Parts: sequence; C-alpha cells; structure tokens
Amino acid sequence: MIISADTLRTHLAYTTWATNRLLESAAQLTPEELARDFATSDKSVVGTLAHTFAADRIWISRVKGRTPARFITPEDRDLAVLQRDWPAVLAEWKEFAAGLADDSAPAVISYQDTKGNSYSSPLWQIVLHVVNHGTHHRGQVSGFLRALGKVPPPLDLIAYYRELA
Repeated sequence: MIISADTLRTHLAYTTWATNRLLESAAQLTPEELARDFATSDKSVVGTLAHTFAADRIWISRVKGRTPARFITPEDRDLAVLQRDWPAVLAEWKEFAAGLADDSAPAVISYQDTKGNSYSSPLWQIVLHVVNHGTHHRGQVSGFLRALGKVPPPLDLIAYYRELA
C-alpha cells in the first residue's frame, strides 16, 4: 500500500483537531460527570481520555526510537493534566510528521509493547493505528457525553475536511 507523507500529516492533524474539540467538551463536565463509571474498560470520560493520551504518548516515543517510561499514570486521569500535557504530545507528533518524506512511510519501526514483546511495523501502519485508536475512543467518549445528556462536538473526519475547505 502506498501512503504519502501528506496523508499521514493530514490524519495526524485531524486527530489533533478532534482531540482538542473533545477536551473542550470534557472541560464543561462536573467532576462527577468526568468520573462516572460507564462499565467500559477505561470506565469514564476522563479514564478513556487518559488511555487515549497515554497511547498517543507511548507511540510517539516508539516511532522516535525512545523507550517509553510508562503507559498511564494516576496523574494522567486528571483533566487538568490532560489539558496541559496532551497538546505537547500532539505537537510532538506534528513536528515528527513535518519531517516525513514519502519514502519514510514504509520505514519499519521496531519496538516493544508494555509487556516486553518485540514487534516491527511500517511507520504508516503505526500512524494510522494511532489515528484510528483515537477515533475509536473519542467515539466512546462522545457516547458517554450523550448518556450524560450533553451534545458532543462533531468529530467526523469529513467534518474536519469540510472545515479545511
């Protein structure tokens, strides 16, 4: 499969756009609403956002050849921490993507998962995984917002494309 560097940059920009919109919505919730247990793997709005943030952080470490120090910490489950730290991680992704060329996309990245298992994947697969993973969990949080009687922001990729046009 041929994936251009521009395609990867566009999708990473989309994930930043969608994440920022959802963080703004989460900021309107009470502490009780943020922590409400929806009986999912990450339990709550803030838990799901923290999981997604931690994944964005661990994957940027992997593609840059760094050993991630951690996956998720108790501090990550604080909306104020997410609002402060997530933009820096997303900016690191943007900076990383700015340096990509089309021949970078198929480059194989070797890394270890959090259990120490070794893997190798083409860069384009990792980037699209990061975007897809974020989309999945933002969708969960959007559902949580609806269950709380809130209206989530539009997060569809086509809405992003329309905003760009």
